[in-house]
Amino acid sequence: MSIVLPGDKAQVESGEPIEHAIHLLSQQVWCWGKDITRGEGNWLLEIGFDRIKPPEDRDECSSVYVLRLPEGRSVILRGFGVYFSDSHRGGVFLPRFQFRPQYTSTATLECPPWSDSDLPDLDAPTDAQRQDCVSLTVELLDWIGSYEQGIADRLGTEYRRSSLQQWDNGERVIIPAALMAEAWRQLSVRVADDFEAYS
Repeated sequence: MSIVLPGDKAQVESGEPIEHAIHLLSQQVWCWGKDITRGEGNWLLEIGFDRIKPPEDRDECSSVYVLRLPEGRSVILRGFGVYFSDSHRGGVFLPRFQFRPQYTSTATLECPPWSDSDLPDLDAPTDAQRQDCVSLTVELLDWIGSYEQGIADRLGTEYRRSSLQQWDNGERVIIPAALMAEAWRQLSVRVADDFEAYS
């Protein structure tokens, strides 16, 4: 098992901040999948997510999970990434295997994102859009950190550790269960301080 600690200074200094973020997001998406299939019940539904099942003509797709937050914000979880929107500032999408924040000024999706082709046109932000993209990205990372802190507080670190057992195939980089919330907090700070390294 290859372990990377959050804020691993050597990794950041070697020019690999994106690699760390990709590993963290990919592991997180795996964990969301395990939270859905939790033996005691679907954790996402328990904390307020809505599950939108795919229509018959999209039966190859999995359900979309949407959490509506205060002030017109929402989080949408997919296996290929995570979308965060705000009705006033637009939306940002983090692709699972790239971790390059992609921005849209359109907050509302025309349909649930069954695949990435259902997302609105997404690009790197223009200079005028940069501040909105940065703030949305940082808020999303903070939300994920809070989500993981909630897992630790309510389900326990051992639950998250068990979620990662199959993820650890001996080849993947593993962020330890006890450090996931802190890893997201530190990534949020790094993105806020140096957004260009991630864009």
